[in-house]
Amino acid sequence: MSTPNSSAAATGAPQYVITAENLTKRYGDVAAVDGISFSVPAGEAFGLLGPNGAGKSTTMKMIGGVSQRTSGTLRIMGLDPDQNGPEVRAHLGVVPQQDNLDEELKVRDNLLVYGRYFGLPMSYLKPKADELLEFAQLTDKAKSKVDALSGGMKRRLTIARSLINEPRILLLDEPTTGLDPQARHILWDRLFRLKEQGVTLILTTHYMDEAEQLCDRLIVVDKGKIMAEGSPASLIREYSTREVLELRFGSERNATIGAELEGIGERLETLPDRVLIYAHDGEAALEEVSARGLRPVTSLVRRSSLEDVFLRLTGRSLVD
Repeated sequence: MSTPNSSAAATGAPQYVITAENLTKRYGDVAAVDGISFSVPAGEAFGLLGPNGAGKSTTMKMIGGVSQRTSGTLRIMGLDPDQNGPEVRAHLGVVPQQDNLDEELKVRDNLLVYGRYFGLPMSYLKPKADELLEFAQLTDKAKSKVDALSGGMKRRLTIARSLINEPRILLLDEPTTGLDPQARHILWDRLFRLKEQGVTLILTTHYMDEAEQLCDRLIVVDKGKIMAEGSPASLIREYSTREVLELRFGSERNATIGAELEGIGERLETLPDRVLIYAHDGEAALEEVSARGLRPVTSLVRRSSLEDVFLRLTGRSLVD
């Protein structure tokens, strides 16, 4: 797969393959997407991080040209998806939140049949299907029925299918939801390889580790609005401390222990199941807790994550 080139790229200026300005989608009085603006250069892995109902999937549908925006502007490779839907979709690969493979067909046939929807000739499709099965580590399953595959294999086949038309942009909606840790890491590796080939990745996720692993840059979205934008590392530096001390005192005492922890670290967050102390040195914070005679049931020092960024920005956990 070739990396897109343009006169803009030749002069060193960013070649934006997606630009959105004040993008809005309303359902009656409800603003599912509320005036968001962002740009994505070619070859970037760009993420939309937020809880369920934040507007991530709605944004993806507008990018994919299957849902018309209410207002604002949106351009995909310079084209308006509302006006040029077929031309836009010809350059897109789409991995939906739920696998929609044909369970009755064999694995390889899923790729061939899907490719025919794009009007691609069998002389191209047959070798391309074999190439994609190898990429997805499914060569030995080519003649198997789809319903015999594991969840991770089905997800990899869905991604392989989305690549049949050699898209320049790949849209991935919650790509690893429901997969076990091993299947998730295999999938991440496949996505890294696509990025190395110059494919632009746009993904939604509510998994903080996935966003940190895959995304060059992301927007944190809540209730249809952008709360923050930047690289995972820059967002953590801006909105959190280097480390977090997690303490559990028991469900009844968690809510009342805050006053006794006052002054330890830079910031305190009380959640229903634990208390978080934000500090640049988590071990030193834990020593101070002990010095005050406080004895948590459990304690854990960890590095800050995008989960902490979201909590700081919204006052809620990503999994609320």
